Amino acid sequence: MDLIQLLSWACIVFTVGMFSTGLTDLKKMRESKSTENIQFLPFLITCLNNLGWLFYGILKTDQTIVVVNTIGALLQILYITMYFLYTKQKRLVTLQTLAAGTVLICVWLYFTTFLTEGATRLSQLGLTCSLVTIGMYMSPLIDLKLSERTSYWTWPGNPLGFTRRSWLRRLGRGMSGPLDATCLRNPTPDKRMKMDGWMDK
Repeated sequence: MDLIQLLSWACIVFTVGMFSTGLTDLKKMRESKSTENIQFLPFLITCLNNLGWLFYGILKTDQTIVVVNTIGALLQILYITMYFLYTKQKRLVTLQTLAAGTVLICVWLYFTTFLTEGATRLSQLGLTCSLVTIGMYMSPLIDLKLSERTSYWTWPGNPLGFTRRSWLRRLGRGMSGPLDATCLRNPTPDKRMKMDGWMDK
């Protein structure tokens, strides 16, 4: 096995491992029969990302890209299906999925109907997929903003399930630490925390 083949298999293993981190969310959804504190947007964007790179790999006849993103797309479709079964916001999830499907169809028609030249099509498709990949990595930040009132959040790239509080502590948002002087805190103490002796009266 030469170096290129070794790197190819390493990329397959590590990338599939990254996409498989959503299995922890899948287990949580099945056990709790709920999608509470599990965000949908990262699953959806990651699925679009996989499908885009799968198309790119087929056009380029790159086996590594095809294998990785086929597995990734199947996993994301599984996550999306299970999320839809257990979520209470089926209307919102359906609308987001339909919107993503519409975008995917439009992009596919553009690259198969209006842009047929090999090198140009491959170059533009690679750029488009790269932008979607950036969006995939940014989607948890969007969900973090949308779920500020929850105490816990998770996504496929957060296999350790960091609490939102721990992330906000790192951002210095009203948490104890050297950034206290620049962060606004809630002036009303939590009565439960006072009773437990966690805060000074």
